[in-house]
This record gives sequence, C-alpha cells and structure tokens, in this order.
Amino acid sequence: MVRRVVVLASLMLLALTGCKSGSEANGEMVSDIIVTEVPERAAGQEHMVNFAAPKLKTVRIGMIGLGMRGPSAVDRFCNIPGAEIVALCDLHADRVSKANDILAKYGKEKAAEYSGSEDAWKELAERDDLDLIYIVTDWQTHVPMALYAMEQGKHVAIEVPAAHTLEDIWSLIDTSERTRKHCMMLENCVYDFYELTVLNMVHQGLLGDIVYAEGGYIHQLEDFWNYYEGDWRMEFNKQHRGDIYATHGMGPACQVLDIHRGDKMNYLVSMDAEPKSIPAWLKENRNEEVTDFQNGQHTLTLIKTEKGRTIEIHHDVATPRPYSRQYNIAGTKGYASKYPMPLLALKGESIDEGVAPDHENLSAHSWLPKEVQQKLFEKYKHPIHTELEEIAKQVGGHGGMDFIMDYRLIYCLRNGLPLDMDVYDMAEWSALAPLSAISLEHHSAPVQVPDFTRGYWDIVDGYRHAFVE
Repeated sequence: MVRRVVVLASLMLLALTGCKSGSEANGEMVSDIIVTEVPERAAGQEHMVNFAAPKLKTVRIGMIGLGMRGPSAVDRFCNIPGAEIVALCDLHADRVSKANDILAKYGKEKAAEYSGSEDAWKELAERDDLDLIYIVTDWQTHVPMALYAMEQGKHVAIEVPAAHTLEDIWSLIDTSERTRKHCMMLENCVYDFYELTVLNMVHQGLLGDIVYAEGGYIHQLEDFWNYYEGDWRMEFNKQHRGDIYATHGMGPACQVLDIHRGDKMNYLVSMDAEPKSIPAWLKENRNEEVTDFQNGQHTLTLIKTEKGRTIEIHHDVATPRPYSRQYNIAGTKGYASKYPMPLLALKGESIDEGVAPDHENLSAHSWLPKEVQQKLFEKYKHPIHTELEEIAKQVGGHGGMDFIMDYRLIYCLRNGLPLDMDVYDMAEWSALAPLSAISLEHHSAPVQVPDFTRGYWDIVDGYRHAFVE
C-alpha cells in the first residue's frame, strides 16, 4: 500500500513563488507542512516500545549475505557467549564455504550451507532451529528478507539502512508488532567508544540540557564503487535523491535526545547541492555519461523535535573530504565534538573539584586542555565501554564497535531485555531517506516526521535505562 502524502496548497504556493513563511509572509503566520499519513494500528496489535522477548539460553543464528560485511560478523559471533551460527547463506557457494572455514578455525560445528539460488535464503529462514536471522545483504533485499523471517517466527537484525520507503518502514513495524519479533537495525556507530562516552556524560548531566545534535556520513566512496556486487550502490545513488544513508549520524544523535523515549521528531527540511563529482568519475572511469544523476553532492537535513531541540544531518559520499560522522553535541553546560579529533568544552563550574588542576581558569570559549579532557573521558566511560573495551579491540570490527553491537544484541536476547535499538529506532533513522526526498522534491519544504510509535513516544522516561542491565 502506498502511503498518502498530502501537500497543502498554501505551502506549494510559498515554495513556487519564493514567498517567506512565518511573520515575514505579509505579517501572517504560515504553519503548513507536508503531512505524511500514519496508518492506524491493526486491531489487536500492540506497540513494541520497551518490548522484551522471552529469554533464550542460546541464540541460534542464520546469516544471509557473506560479501563485504558478513565474514567479519561470523568471526565476531565466534567470540560471543551464547551465540551459535547454525546456517549460512550467500548467492555464491565459495563465500559460504569460506565462512564455514572461520567457524572451523574456532572449533565450532559446521553450519548448514545455502547458496546458488536467489531464493536460497528463504529455505534458511524456514528452518525451525533458528532464533535470529542476521541480514547483511544489499539495501534492496533487506525488507523482503526481514518480513519473511519475522513471518517464520524469527527475530531479525538488518544492516543499515533497513528500508528506503515509508511503505516498507511501516510494513516492518506492523510485522514486528504483529509477530512480537524484534526487528533491529545493525547501527554500529552508537557503540563507538566516543559516542558511548558522550552518551554517559549526557546521562550524568555533565553537558547540561542538550539542545542540539549533529551527525552525518562524510565518506568519499571512489575507492569502493567497483566492489559492490552488481553495482547496486552506484545504481541506487543514480536513481534516488535525498539522504539515503543517514543512520550513522542519526543513531547517536537520536539516542542523546531520547527520541521516542520522551521526545520525538516533528518535522524536517532538506537541501542538496548539484551532483558533480560522481558523474565526473563515471565519465572518467567508465566512459559513462549520466545527465540525470539524482543523489546530491552534499545533502543537508535539519530536524525540529517536540521539545524544541534541533538535529542536523549531513550526507556526502562524493567530495574529497576526510572521513567524518559529524558528531557534535551541544548542551547548556558543555559541548562535545568528535571530528577531526575528540574534543570537549565545558563551562568552568561544570567540572568537579579535583578532576583537573586550575579549573577556575577554564574558558567556555575554548577547548579544555588535553590532559583535562583525557581525565574526563576516562571518568565518564560508559559501563558497557568499560566492560567490553579490551575484548572489543581484540576482536575488532570498525575499532571494536561492531563487536559491542553484536554482543549487546545477543546479551539482550539471552536475558530477556529490551534491545538497545528497537523497531522504532530502525524506522526513525531510516526514514530520512524518503522524508528528505519529499522535502527536496518540493523546494526544501518542511515535511512532518511520522510518529512511528503511533502515540507511545513518551511512555519511557529517557534513554538512560539502556545499556545498564
């Protein structure tokens, strides 16, 4: 079912004529936005906010996709107590065999192998000895695989982004709610050591009231374009406008702001720059002339929340900029910034006695001295960071955050706890793709962000309950 998008006539007039909104529009307040429909929850279907499934002694895993990311996930699960890889699937048989070699290296039992057919993954999902389907495939296959797996009674974990249309997002939510199966997105960046530390600083009140969060994905992909099977990622960028890969920035920002745990996103506005670099790369490297390349050189999205905070999200896979996830958090007492290096600024009175020498001389208009920052980063390490740092660095996966992500998924399933990231996180973080595209298509008009919880966004008092069990 296609979700209806209502475009108010007055908004269209403003966008097309260039008139200003608000008090500047001839003194008349204009509050029109593009409204996206929220379908009614089916009768008898309940929300999944703070949902916890029954405990599992061992989490039996079926993995689909063994290309770029899958093999390293196999290796990580071999280091996680209570995780057992039972079945492996990929279109290519040699990849499945190599993944089984990883299990053998750890002395694990050989997993069942599925390959050779585009539907082989369905046979895997239909097994009755699996609890979790771990989906590490191209973007276009995420939704059908996840829906089918949940219908077969399995929890699902899906690589980012989980979905790219509102219709698909609502389908994942409805299926998760109806089957009472977790639908988690594998957003690793929320487990980066710096992001965890800042999250703990926020929960401990060090930064005061948070008023602004920034995130993004700045990563020139010229070295990678030729390695996506079937050229699927380039084709997606050719055909789709908007922030199609927003979750690395959205995840940490939304957790800091307690999104659907006391606050919610109300509306967004997006702008993009004319695509230059990737069409030029296609011409130079493939002799391909693309005149209607859709994805912008840089896409910027601004979001306003119910509590009056703002989020700023960037996407740029074209410009030769150093890698960055643009992680910046601003509060009434402090400011944290990760790139190009982890930095921290605080109001002088925010520092406890004895934490740093000469703290009376610290200025709110400059970064804290390096030694002071180091002491604070150590003091405010997140409990999960403290517990898992050593083994996470040994096992690896983007510096260890992939291991923590998988560890927490298995830990929560084994202990019957709500997941750190639920189906509504998946929805909110993935939704920037369709919502930003709608805004761009209507001259950067404001677009309503649906309440994917359908009225339950404020029943949990803050995100600080997570990661502590």
